[in-house]
Amino acid sequence: MAKTKEELNNDKVLESKDKSMEKPKEGKKEDGVDRQALQQQVQSEYDVAWKHQKPKKDELQVRLKLFNNQKRDKDAVGDTTMFTIFQTVLASLYNDKLMVDFRGREDGDEETADNLNAMALADYDDMEKDVLDYNWIWSTCFAGRGLVLMEEFERDPDNNIFYPLPENIDFITWLRDPAATSVNGDRGGKGAMRFGGSEIKMTKGEMMEHPWIDKGIKFEDIKYGSSTYSLLEDAVTARDDAQNNQNVNKEKEALLGVNAQYTITQWFTHAEVNGKIKKVKVWLANDRSKIIGVKVLKRDYWPILDRPLYPSSHDWDGTSIPDLTEDKQRARAIAQNLGLKAMKADLYPMYVYDTNKVKNKADLDFDYNKFIGIDATAGESVANAVTPLIKNRPNMQLLEFIYLSLDASAQKATATPDIKMGMQSQQDRPLGETNLVAAASDTRYSLGAKVFGWSEKRFWQFWYNMYKDNFADDIDEKVLRVVGAFGAKWRPLSKKDIICRLDPDIYIESQVVSRAKDMEDRAILTPFYTSALQEPTANRRYIWKEWARMNGKKKDEIDRMFPPTIDERIAEDQNILLNEDKLVPVLPEDDHMVHLEIHAMAKETNASKAHIKTHKEALSIKKTNPEFFPAETNETDMNQDINQVMPEGVPSQIPSISPSQTSNIR
Repeated sequence: MAKTKEELNNDKVLESKDKSMEKPKEGKKEDGVDRQALQQQVQSEYDVAWKHQKPKKDELQVRLKLFNNQKRDKDAVGDTTMFTIFQTVLASLYNDKLMVDFRGREDGDEETADNLNAMALADYDDMEKDVLDYNWIWSTCFAGRGLVLMEEFERDPDNNIFYPLPENIDFITWLRDPAATSVNGDRGGKGAMRFGGSEIKMTKGEMMEHPWIDKGIKFEDIKYGSSTYSLLEDAVTARDDAQNNQNVNKEKEALLGVNAQYTITQWFTHAEVNGKIKKVKVWLANDRSKIIGVKVLKRDYWPILDRPLYPSSHDWDGTSIPDLTEDKQRARAIAQNLGLKAMKADLYPMYVYDTNKVKNKADLDFDYNKFIGIDATAGESVANAVTPLIKNRPNMQLLEFIYLSLDASAQKATATPDIKMGMQSQQDRPLGETNLVAAASDTRYSLGAKVFGWSEKRFWQFWYNMYKDNFADDIDEKVLRVVGAFGAKWRPLSKKDIICRLDPDIYIESQVVSRAKDMEDRAILTPFYTSALQEPTANRRYIWKEWARMNGKKKDEIDRMFPPTIDERIAEDQNILLNEDKLVPVLPEDDHMVHLEIHAMAKETNASKAHIKTHKEALSIKKTNPEFFPAETNETDMNQDINQVMPEGVPSQIPSISPSQTSNIR
C-alpha cells in the first residue's frame, strides 16, 4: 500500500534525525567552528523542532484561509467573527502608541538621556517603526507570539544615515526549541531557547552582498527549491490558497537568472568556538546539508524580540485571537448556511404530483402567468394534482439562540462588545451601563498594552546596544533636526553624546494611560496650585512652569513662555565648572534659592558639594544678618515680576477648574 505524503515526510524526518545522531566526523574548522559537526547539529535541531511544531503550523495555515477565504464555495456564506474581533483588538492595540523615555542613572546624564529621546524620535521614522509595529501586532494577535529580528544596522556616514533595521519574522516558518518559554528567557535566562530559526528566500545578488555568507560559493551546487516538508513552501501555498491565487513557487516553475530565489535556512544555535560555547547564527542551503555562512554573535543574547498577547505562565504559545474565535466562526457559518437553506427550502419546497393528471413534468417549472393543463376526471378537485411534500422544519428559534450565544461567547473571551466594534448594541441599554461596558473593555485592552510594554522596553534596549556596537568613536556623527518653539535646529551627536557610562533606565508608558494620568493630575493639582499661589513664599515660577508641563507644553515652549532669569543662566553655566570639580565663588547678590534649584542637577563632585553648602549657609546668614544683603523684594514686586513674564491677557493666578471641566483641556 502506497504511503501518504505526510507519512513520507515523517519518514524523511526520522531518517535525517537518525543520521544526525551519528557521531560527527572531524570537519574543517573555519573561524574556530567545526562546520561539519555544526551542520549535523543544526539538522538534528531542525528535525526535533519541525516534528514538535508541525501540527501547530498546519493549524495556522488553515486559520489563514478561514480569516480571509477567497476560494470558498460561491453558493455559501462565510462568517466574519474572527476578522471583526481580530481587527477591533488590532486597532485598539495599534492606536495605543507606547512611548519611550530614557533617563540617566547618574548625575550629569540628563543631557545624554535628552539626546537619546530626541534620537529615538528621529529613528522611529527612519526605521518605519509604525509599519513594523502593525505587522508585529498582527503576528502576535494571530499566532499568540510575534517575533522581530534586530541585528542589522544601516551605517552611511557620508549621508548621515545611522539606524537599526528591525525585521518581522514569519510566524508560520519559525521553528524553535520545544523546551523554550520565550526567546531570551527571564531575568536569569531561564526558559530561553537553545536554538531556533526559519527558512528564507535569497537571490544570488543578495547572497553575494551578504557580509556573513561565504565569498566565492559555487551557486551551481546550490538548489533553488526545498524539501517536501518545507514550512516556507507551505506558508506560501497557504497564503495563495486564501487569496485564490495559483501557486507558482514550485521548484519546477522557479524563475531563472539573477532574480531566481534560493531557499536558505537561517538558524540560531550554540557552537564551540575556539574552546568556548558561543551563540552563533548559521546559514544553510540544500535542505540544511551545506553551511554557507557562520556568524559568531557579539552579545550573550539572541537578537530577537518576542511579543506575547495573552501569555500563559511557563508556555511559549499562550493564547491568540483565532484560538478564541475559530470554533465560534465555524459554528456561526454553519448556522447561517443552514438558515439560508431553510429559507430556500420554504421558497422552493418539494412536491408530489399525480402523474395521471400532469402528463409533462416540465409543466411544473415556475413561470409567470403560466397555465398548466391537467386531466381531471369528474368529481375530483384540481388541487389534488400537486401537493407539497411534508418534511421536518428546523427549530429556527433554537438556531438563532445558538447563533447569538456563539457571538456573545467570542465577545466575552476577547473583551470586544458590539459597541467596541463601532456597532449599536443589539439590546437597548442605559448610558451608564454602556459606559461601564466600555470602561471594562478598555481595562482588558490595557492589560494587552502593558504586556506589549515588556517587548517595547527590550526593543529600545536592543536599539541602544546596537548604537554602542556600531557607532564608531570620534568618527561617526549623527545630526538630528530638532523642531521646537524657536523653529528647527540641528544637533550634531557623537558617540560620547549618546552613550552613558551606565546604561540608562528605559521607561515605557502607554499613550492612553499617560493621557488619563495627565487628566487626573490636572483635576487634582490645579485647585492645589491655585491655593499655593496665595502663599507669599511660594515659588510662583515653578508652579506656572509645572502647570504648563501638565498641559502638554514642551521644555523649549516653557522656556519661551518663562525665559530663564539671570540667576538661572549663571547657575547653569556654573554647573559646567562644578561638573569638572572646579571651585566656583558664591556672590552675595545671588538668588540662593534659584541657584540651589539649578545646582541640584549638577554632578556630585567635591566642588558642587562645597558650592551648595555655601549657598545654604548664605541663606542662614541672610536670615540672621539681613543688612549684609540687598533688600528683599516685597509681595507686590513679586506679582509685578510674574505679570512681566506672562503674555498679555493671562491672569497671574491659575483659575479654579472643576474635575468635570478637565476633559476640555488639551
